[in-house]
Amino acid sequence: MEAAPILPAAKRRRPLWIPHFLGAVPDLEPAKLRTLGILSLALYFEQYDFSMLSAAWGHITASLGIAESQFGTDLMMIRLGALPALGIVAFADRIGRRRLFLVSLMASSVGTLLTAWARSPFQFVALQMATRAFMTAGISVAFVILTEEFPAEHRGWAIGMLGALGSCGIGFGAALFAAVDVLPFGWRALYAVGIVPLLLFPRFRGGLLETGRFERMDAARRCEGVTRTGVSGTLSAALATVVLLARQHPRRLSIVAAIAFLSTVGAVSVFQFTSFFLRTVHGWAPWQYSVMVFVGGAIGIIGNILAGRWGDRFGRRRIGVATMIAFPVFAAVFYNGPGWSLAPSWIAFVFCVSASSTVVRAFSTELFPTSQRGTASGMNALCETIGAATGLVLLALGTQVPGNLARMTTLLSLSLVASGLLVLLLPETRQKELEAISGP
Repeated sequence: MEAAPILPAAKRRRPLWIPHFLGAVPDLEPAKLRTLGILSLALYFEQYDFSMLSAAWGHITASLGIAESQFGTDLMMIRLGALPALGIVAFADRIGRRRLFLVSLMASSVGTLLTAWARSPFQFVALQMATRAFMTAGISVAFVILTEEFPAEHRGWAIGMLGALGSCGIGFGAALFAAVDVLPFGWRALYAVGIVPLLLFPRFRGGLLETGRFERMDAARRCEGVTRTGVSGTLSAALATVVLLARQHPRRLSIVAAIAFLSTVGAVSVFQFTSFFLRTVHGWAPWQYSVMVFVGGAIGIIGNILAGRWGDRFGRRRIGVATMIAFPVFAAVFYNGPGWSLAPSWIAFVFCVSASSTVVRAFSTELFPTSQRGTASGMNALCETIGAATGLVLLALGTQVPGNLARMTTLLSLSLVASGLLVLLLPETRQKELEAISGP
């Protein structure tokens, strides 16, 4: 009896969870795609939570009695909640990527769920700050896992696909937000969705494996007599990794940090008040905003995929410069152009920021060795957090005069031009093995 023919790799079944509009799937081992799927599902719900702060902000402030004069301060505090992420992510270089990712996922899910029961502005801000710390840590570690597990020729595609699939959570949030005025308990029902990742936690724990690179590094440490210690010892080792990273890679680290900071200053200023701007200036209803985010966002997030593919083919630097410089142009049209240009310009700047974020994520993990990669990703998150808070403060200071929002967002979006020029100072990483870029 003849053996059944083995299907060629090119005919492997496409995963059902990758929508066709996101393009073709490279020929990859099923295990690699399963890792991508698990991480994407986790980021789907984390991006959902991120989107709620923007989409439902008007309803949240009205319900909790937050004065408009406090908008900037409260949003800044929530953004600054991600500051501890550097310290959290640094543990990934000591205890492992998988373990820290699972802890961060559980903590952020609990925080999202508890936010639904917030009864005062203080409780809401405090819960969102704690949630943001673990959420940022989980996202940072997720990109480290993909960077270490995927082959060099498809690493950019994987990073872009994770960003795109995670961003679909924003579309899910927009779909639910469309019904916010009829949902039981209003905006609180939206945050109660945080229970879903907790219910799925056994699936995350059973399906996610430690990265091969970390296991090899950990084995080498054990051979050298370096063993895992208690909490205090691990904390000291994590802090030592931060210091070592700054000493061994000062130029790369400072450039990547500046890019993350500057790009976030402009991006958060443009994105944070899109819903508020459309509702108050153009009279849009919640369902109109939701349709734009749900339909237009599906087009805009293709920027993640194309940036990954084009970065693998033409180079990360070219894609980063082009998309960062284009972003302020479309932001200016959105906030200053005619009504018919709102949706097209919004889609265009979502595309640009999706693409540029893929490039920044790639550089922040590819340029540093395995022993410091988690810490470097955490440093990138720290600079993004400081950039977000800075952008909101500058926006608040510049909008003291009513009607100044459009001018300030347009001005702050220019910071992405500076970040794009800084990308030119980094070495190209496309299709290179991590060890050839940054060492073991």
